[in-house]
Amino acid sequence: MKSPSLQIGSFTFNWGSRTYVMGILNVTPDSFSGDGIITKGDAVEVAVEQARNFLACGADILDVGGESTRPGSAPVNADEEMERVIPIVRALKNNFPEAILSIDTYKAQVAEEALRAGAQIINDVWGLRADDGLALVAAKYKTPLILMHNRSNPASVEIREKFGNAYVGAEYENLIEDVKRELMNSVELALKAGVAESHIVLDPGVGFGKTREHNLELIDRLNEIRELGYPILLGTSRKSFIGFTLDLPADQRVEGTAATVAVGITRGADIIRVHDVKEMARVAKMTDAIVRQK
Repeated sequence: MKSPSLQIGSFTFNWGSRTYVMGILNVTPDSFSGDGIITKGDAVEVAVEQARNFLACGADILDVGGESTRPGSAPVNADEEMERVIPIVRALKNNFPEAILSIDTYKAQVAEEALRAGAQIINDVWGLRADDGLALVAAKYKTPLILMHNRSNPASVEIREKFGNAYVGAEYENLIEDVKRELMNSVELALKAGVAESHIVLDPGVGFGKTREHNLELIDRLNEIRELGYPILLGTSRKSFIGFTLDLPADQRVEGTAATVAVGITRGADIIRVHDVKEMARVAKMTDAIVRQK
């Protein structure tokens, strides 16, 4: 591991000591998993209550996102995204000043406003390839940066009403080597902009421009991604490849998600990004007890 730990405020992430849990707060009307906060009443009140529950159930990070990343979703401009997420970030910071907040965005303008409002991590699903300015924002604020592998292509989306949309046309010469190479391209962009190496976390991008078979292989071989030397975030929660495998809709994928989390941890995942915090925090704790002897 290039850096054994990461300090954010008074909290220290000691990589390899245990699995950290990131709870998903979707401030969107069209989340694939049906958990979009906007659809459930006053967005700020709902977000604060959901965050309170997540923290009580073991979340280490709260990840706030204002644009759906489901396959085939419509993009949102920066102004609309900020209208959704900035009040939430402010409210979370006010109500839970010790909580670690992450902003799920690929736009530099949104990220900077969120950092000013209290966010402490940038989670970029495009690995710095969508907005050149995002790396400079991370460097300016000395902010940890999650870089995700992404080969999403709207032209290769298959729509299935029961399971949600999925990518079917992505092609790789060598899945793991291609993902590793493209992740390191994102790392180079970050380092050139001045982001500290100890501030970089990698996400292999399960579900983003990958078929069901790609996703299963990626989880099984996650240890090869971790060999790059950076901490790994794994985001599999409720995704369509689980639905295709188990023949289940998004609201019935908790057990399938649990299997991916447990296997992912055995393969070296450091952070799991999940909707079902209570259940997955327990899965992580049990798996850690086995594989980390904690």
